[in-house]
Amino acid sequence: MGPARVEIEEFIQIAGTVEDIGDLARSLERMTSLLGFVHFAVTQHTDSPVADEAMIRLHNYPKQWVDYFDANRLGLSDPVHRASQRIVAGFRWERLPHLIELTPADRKLLMRARDFGLANGFTVPAHIVGEATGSCTFALGARGAFPTNALVEAQMVGLAAFDAARRIWLGGMNMPGHHRPLTDRQRDCLIWTARGKTAWETASILGIREVTVIKHLTDALNRYGVQKRTSLLIRTLFDGTISFADIFRR
Repeated sequence: MGPARVEIEEFIQIAGTVEDIGDLARSLERMTSLLGFVHFAVTQHTDSPVADEAMIRLHNYPKQWVDYFDANRLGLSDPVHRASQRIVAGFRWERLPHLIELTPADRKLLMRARDFGLANGFTVPAHIVGEATGSCTFALGARGAFPTNALVEAQMVGLAAFDAARRIWLGGMNMPGHHRPLTDRQRDCLIWTARGKTAWETASILGIREVTVIKHLTDALNRYGVQKRTSLLIRTLFDGTISFADIFRR
């Protein structure tokens, strides 16, 4: 039996006002147990070694699994993360074969997850325009009956948890006025860079000098207070300055 309605409402209220990521983790861990699960993970679906501090990541997964996940850079290839891009409502991991084509590597990964104590789970996708897909996942341990009767509550808790983690994790960096906005030309240079173009190719496309492209990108980095173009790209995706549609538009 899942948590009572009053407990759900209390968590949603806490999630809407909590300011400390540790406090959110403790509240979410309690709700995870009440829902009938053991583990939780609130994540932004990016390649963690690349995404550095900009990635949302809050979980109580087994350390061995996290080490394995990071060592093999599974943030983008994880079948659960990929399936999250195909659906809005929460889904049981058992539905994965119906959502995406599972490769032999996917099936092996799911078996490894079981070995590390993640037997089954329920994932709530979180889609925000202009940002990488995220999710809140609730997982069972090595044993235990799947809490089918608590999935509606898990959907509500998962969305509230992701929204709270995003708000806390990003702090003010995605709020208007936190930094000077990019100029149109800086934005153009960043988009073409994100499309894989060199400074020379971008200069040719935009009809400006290569040194000017480099200056525009350097100025954009300074405006966001970051040193890497990857970090700049993630930050601008987070705050809506650019979107994936800009990058992949033909």
